[in-house]
Amino acid sequence: MNKNSYSDRYKEAGVDVTAGYKAVELMKSHVARTQIPGVVSGIGGFGGLFQPNLCGMKEPVLVSGTDGVGTKLKIAFLLDKHDTVGIDCVAMCANDVVCCGAKPLFFLDYVAVGKNVPEKVAAIVSGVAEGCVQSGCALIGGETAEMPGFYPVDEYDLAGFCVGIVDREKIVDGSKLEAGDALIGLPSSGVHSNGFSLVRKLFAIDEENVRLYVPELGGTLGETLLTPTKLYVKPVLALLERCEVKAISHITGGGFFENIPRMLKNGLTAKIDTASIPKLPIFDLMQKTGAIPTREMYNTFNMGVGMCIAVAKDRVDTALAALKEAGTDAFVMGEVVPGEEGVVLC
Repeated sequence: MNKNSYSDRYKEAGVDVTAGYKAVELMKSHVARTQIPGVVSGIGGFGGLFQPNLCGMKEPVLVSGTDGVGTKLKIAFLLDKHDTVGIDCVAMCANDVVCCGAKPLFFLDYVAVGKNVPEKVAAIVSGVAEGCVQSGCALIGGETAEMPGFYPVDEYDLAGFCVGIVDREKIVDGSKLEAGDALIGLPSSGVHSNGFSLVRKLFAIDEENVRLYVPELGGTLGETLLTPTKLYVKPVLALLERCEVKAISHITGGGFFENIPRMLKNGLTAKIDTASIPKLPIFDLMQKTGAIPTREMYNTFNMGVGMCIAVAKDRVDTALAALKEAGTDAFVMGEVVPGEEGVVLC
């Protein structure tokens, strides 16, 4: 910790630089958990250094992704629980990167706070570190900004940036997709980190009802909603080793109707068998509470599917077996058919 750097006048304005130094010290053990071969620098420098292993790659291509946690953070504020939202932050970035067939290499986070409480910042970063461990990438840097007057003293925002790598000839881009290909779904853990503006409005989330036990959820409303986004990186990378994957879609904001068409070629449509998708009670509860039309549910939420993967029909068994060995109980959720609709629910 830097003992010679301090400013009483800056502290009077709401920014305590010494709290920032303490937060860095507290987060170092969490960052250390994410170290992988290739990390050159520790945290604290002006830039994070990483040396990728390019052995065996003909034309290495870097793939980047950036995102935040969104208004799901409001649930964390109400519950005063901050050690899981970092997982969401990593997942929203790393899951996007792996859709191209890329292996995430490193991650950087950005935490903007109304008041720097070192223990809270360290808790946030512990979640980021856990997300990095789950996705096999390194946390090599980040930034904590104390912004009094911009954020309330007990609130913050969290965003991140991920870089991965893939050999050009192995990029997954949907170019080989054709009618008759099967669509495999990877189950979500819940609402993940999208649609929370609607979620909070539906339940009129406040200090009291966020802690209410809901029998059909098997827990409190807040605990269910705060369930971290699932990381799909390791299962998908394991699948790529065993089977040709034609296209991948990460089901985030906009649900099926916005995200699945992003992996399709013109003239192709995803025909989804909704009965094949495992039902999560939280989605039924939201739909009933808000009297939301089914199509709008699938156009807003992941509805139990965090990722959709397209493979040739004769490779389905191989793909399902590879995913199961990697710890994911995937399922066939539909097929690719001719058409311009993008997505059709059946």
